[in-house]
Amino acid sequence: METAVLEKNKTTTENKTTTRTGKPKWLRVKLPTGKKYRNLRNLVDKYDLHTICTSGSCPNMGECWGEGTATFMILGNICTRSCGFCGVKTGRPEDVEWDEPEKVARSIKIMGVKHAVVTSVDRDDLKDMGSIIWAETVNAIRRMNPNTTLETLIPDFQGNTRNIDRIIEVAPEVVSHNIETVRRLTREVRIQAKYDKSLEVLRYLKAQGIKRTKSGIMLGLGEKEEEVIQTLKDLRSVDVDVVTIGQYLQPSKQHLPVQEFITPEQFKKYETIGKELGFRHVESSALVRSSYKAHKHLE
Repeated sequence: METAVLEKNKTTTENKTTTRTGKPKWLRVKLPTGKKYRNLRNLVDKYDLHTICTSGSCPNMGECWGEGTATFMILGNICTRSCGFCGVKTGRPEDVEWDEPEKVARSIKIMGVKHAVVTSVDRDDLKDMGSIIWAETVNAIRRMNPNTTLETLIPDFQGNTRNIDRIIEVAPEVVSHNIETVRRLTREVRIQAKYDKSLEVLRYLKAQGIKRTKSGIMLGLGEKEEEVIQTLKDLRSVDVDVVTIGQYLQPSKQHLPVQEFITPEQFKKYETIGKELGFRHVESSALVRSSYKAHKHLE
């Protein structure tokens, strides 16, 4: 994508801080601490467990692990899509590992995870787009960890309802699908995804009986305040229950540049607006990621 496109769309709100001055102080991250975190970290290292928390260097890892929450990525680490914001590798994925559901379930058991978030790369190369492994992973987790609650952060499965139905049939406590950005920037930020398709996936999930749906938005890509508010309204129009709003950070020089750092005051404003719109939970701050405080979204 031409960086000039996003440069042109930079917001002119008075609360912005551009990347030209470096990261602001509110983006400083404290190193994870605490006995529970250290114990879990030792288990992860000892048994070579794979969590997106560690591989993605999540700033909230210590806090989430301390509360018994962890996030796992399935279906490999190579994505068939090439979104401009995402640090996951793009290319031809490896073959599906059919024993992966048991491996993930075993990891959750070893770690003693109370609430697990499962996500994946996009697998447009597969006829079922990975939905069968998705369903089997949920079932394996339930068999081995009957007291663990689940959130599935799913791709759009190209809007194929047969694939989405496989998720619905295994009934995770929360089903999440991120819209990621405002309508105007979707083509540049998500490339192969469509704004309205994501809304339709979320609408379908709710219409088919999923009790708690969730979505997430990144800020700092050049969106305007009114566009963020409209996105929140669009998500509520399809009965999304939970929304997370966080700061976009550039994974590498090859990815889309950060156009602005959103202030804590602006994040608080979006939180207030979200609650007024009727979301059950709104997580809105610079370091918020999709699975932040995920266990509380069951309430």
